[in-house]
Amino acid sequence: MRILIISDIHGNLTALEAVLADADGSYDTVWCLGDLVGYGPDPNECVERVRSLSKLTCLVGNHDKAAIGDIDINSFNLDARTAIAWTQRALTSASREYLTNWPEKHVQGVYTLVHASPRQPVWEYILDSYIASQNFPYFETPYCLVGHTHIPVIYQQEGHTAVERRPNYDELTAFGNERLIINPGSVGQPRDSNPDASYAILDFEGQRWEYRRVPYNVAETQRRMTENKMPSRLISRLQKGW
Repeated sequence: MRILIISDIHGNLTALEAVLADADGSYDTVWCLGDLVGYGPDPNECVERVRSLSKLTCLVGNHDKAAIGDIDINSFNLDARTAIAWTQRALTSASREYLTNWPEKHVQGVYTLVHASPRQPVWEYILDSYIASQNFPYFETPYCLVGHTHIPVIYQQEGHTAVERRPNYDELTAFGNERLIINPGSVGQPRDSNPDASYAILDFEGQRWEYRRVPYNVAETQRRMTENKMPSRLISRLQKGW
């Protein structure tokens, strides 16, 4: 079984469609690690597109929870608050109801799935090896998939520490006996200085992971954000992937 791994779509339908087109024929089922809405101009369209995918497992992210009122938006920075408030107004009742049905954590086989971290599934950012090392005791499976930071990366446990491994886009990564925390990066708002949408394909039985990047029409997403008077910083950052 091959699994399409996506995360942090953030209301960017153009990027999502580019990923789905690029991955077409490469997967049997989909794991989405949360933050389907927030930041971008297409929250309802992204909800409907993801909802249309067959054999889907989806988690809730912090922006998803904020959009439906389960998290106080004052805990976000100003640009994020502005975008979330816009998303709250834009969401249809059907989209809102769909977002309320997602779990914070899911375990399937040797994989634990969360949006942010195994220690704090909705909010904590695993931004470095130190934070990663603190999170290994909080899941029992060999591997944990996370999103939230928008940065593709693998952390490998070595004793009481963690070693950071950056993506290799030229070959498959084979998993062995090591314990790993794995981030596929962001579909809709990459933050690793590469504006291309980021995702991964997992060979479930073969334990092989493939990072992928695909360009999309950033200017089209920016145009719709501008039409909706979204924060200029959120618009400009898509161009550079920061």
